[in-house]
Amino acid sequence: MTTKERILHSILFEVFALLILMGLASIFTQHNPAVVGGLSVAMSLIAMTWNYIYNLLFDRAFGTDRLSRKLGLRIIHGIGFEGGLLFVSVPVLMWVLKMDFWSVLILDLGLVAFFLLYAIIYNWLYDHIRARFFTKQPAQTAQA
Repeated sequence: MTTKERILHSILFEVFALLILMGLASIFTQHNPAVVGGLSVAMSLIAMTWNYIYNLLFDRAFGTDRLSRKLGLRIIHGIGFEGGLLFVSVPVLMWVLKMDFWSVLILDLGLVAFFLLYAIIYNWLYDHIRARFFTKQPAQTAQA
């Protein structure tokens, strides 16, 4: 993928996730959709900022050769990222939604599960749509 495609991929990922989450969050939390929408955008920005900082620090600690990273290190990376994001997001969600710790923790863990499933589905769909409609197919040669 080109840099432009990666940027488009990331923006579409966030836009579709926000649209889905704003609807679900307003249903499950009984909060005003405007509040949930603003919170969703804020949490998305927090996650993107944390992603940048965390990966920068992780690369400094474990090197930039990502292809050679084994499964164990990738699991540590994922747990560290999600743990750090929970550390930041739980207090923010408690404050904005005026909910107790355990309710927000369950909500946040639900978001982690959502994004795991969403990322798999989104990337599969994106790859297939891209291959079908936007990737140049090799020209077929005429047979004599």
